[in-house]
This record gives sequence, structure tokens and C-alpha cells, in this order.
Amino acid sequence: MLAKLVGWLLLGVVRLLTGAQARWYGCPPKAEQRIYFANHQSHADLVMIWAALPEELRSITRPIAARDYWANTPVKRWITTEVFNAVYVERQAAAGSPPAPVVPVAAETPVQPVAAPAAAERIEPSMEPLLPRSAPVDTAPARKEIQGELDLPAQPVSAPEAPTAPPAPPMPPAAREADPLAPLIDALRSGDSIIIFPEGTRGHTGEPQKFKSGLYALATQFPEVVLVPAWIDNVQRVMPKGEIVPVPILCSVTFGAPIRVEAGEERRPFLDRARAAVIALRDV
Repeated sequence: MLAKLVGWLLLGVVRLLTGAQARWYGCPPKAEQRIYFANHQSHADLVMIWAALPEELRSITRPIAARDYWANTPVKRWITTEVFNAVYVERQAAAGSPPAPVVPVAAETPVQPVAAPAAAERIEPSMEPLLPRSAPVDTAPARKEIQGELDLPAQPVSAPEAPTAPPAPPMPPAAREADPLAPLIDALRSGDSIIIFPEGTRGHTGEPQKFKSGLYALATQFPEVVLVPAWIDNVQRVMPKGEIVPVPILCSVTFGAPIRVEAGEERRPFLDRARAAVIALRDV
């Protein structure tokens, strides 16, 4: 009951500050499982798109939230958990990775000094599926199947795996915790809709940045889920990056026509098409 009352209070505040106008340009609001993907320019994007949805859709739609920002105080953690029912993701999935092993060299080989590694830059949720360390970064087939079938670094083998080999075991808990897509996969498996921001980080220009591969991975693993593009307008002026006091500005969310991964469509062409679908809603 308390969560519902706080939700209505937040909804009233957001609509008072922004108007939270929802414009269903390419599809009607419908209680079906969807992945809403939108441009990302402010922490308020999460709240804005949540407030723009009608009540019957808010109850079945879960926005993603960066854990270190939205769960760093008891109040924000309670709101994102109890009111928004958000899906927490990690900004840096590989922050705890062990250092590379030291390779011995011959005595006569001069050893070059190695500069100390720079501190890791804090980034937004990458929306990139986790790959084994030994796999090439842009191997599309490896990114298509992320349902608990990623192995930890394998032991060397003397012969290639036979075609009839049994399926890979489920992903160990430690690997699941490191995979930024694992919480989203769990939410989709449970039947929820989700809201994601495929850029992976907040932008500062008029157009979204290049989409990362998480949207493609989810779309190929859950082809029955409807993909709905959305353009969030003006919200970056309500709460610019680094600010904590919102400014009243009229904002809107425009929802476009659903898209899907076409037969044989590769990752980058799909992501570019999805990004274009979001940008096309800017001037609608």
C-alpha cells in the first residue's frame, strides 16, 4: 500500500514538472510483452518513460536502473525496488576481473618497463553480452545465444568438440553476476516487459549514440517479444547531467511502430535500423 501511494505521489510530481505526455504514434498502448528501447540523456529518462505509460502497462513493465546510482541510498533503493520494480544492472561487469598472468621471458631478452594501468573509467551499463575471454569481441554467433550457455575460460583440449557433444552446462553463478544481460533475461523469462537504453551511456548531442549489441542479443533470444522504439524529448533539460534539482520543462515520450529482427539480418545492420527508428520519432 505504501509503495502504491508513493508511486502515485511520484507520478503526480513528474507530470507536474514535465507533463509526461505520451504520444502513441506507431502502436497503441497494449498489455503485451514488450521491449521499449529509447534514447538516453538523463537519469530522469527512467522516471519519464515510466510515468508516460498508462497504469495497466506500468504494472508489467520494468525499467533498467544502474545499481550504483539508484541503489546507493536506502530511499532510492526502496523507490526503484518497490515503486518502479526496476531491474538493476552493473555499470562495469568486469570490474573485479583478475589481472593477466605474468609471462616469463628469456634471460637475454631485455625487459621493457610496463606502465601502471590507468584507473578504470566509470561507465553506464554497457548492454553488451558477456563473452569468454578467449572469444573474438565481434563474433556475432557467440552473442546470439546468451541463455546460460556461456562457458568460463575453457581448459585446453587436444581435439575439436564432436558435433554430437552434449549442451553446455548452465552458467555458473559468478559468471551470471558478471553478465550485464542476465537480469534482463530473467525479467523477460518471467513474462515482464522492460525498458532499455541501447546506447549504454547518456549522450550529450541531439542524436543517440551508436547502439550496443544488447538489444540485438535480447531480440534474437526472445523473438516473440515486441520491440517498440521510443523518443524521450526534452528530459535532459529537466535534470541535466550532474544536477540534482529538477527544472519544470514540458517533455514527451513518442512511441513508434514495432520492429523486429528480420530473417538473416546481422547484428550491426539491425542495431543501425533500430537507432534510426528512434531518431525518426524526434520530429513526429
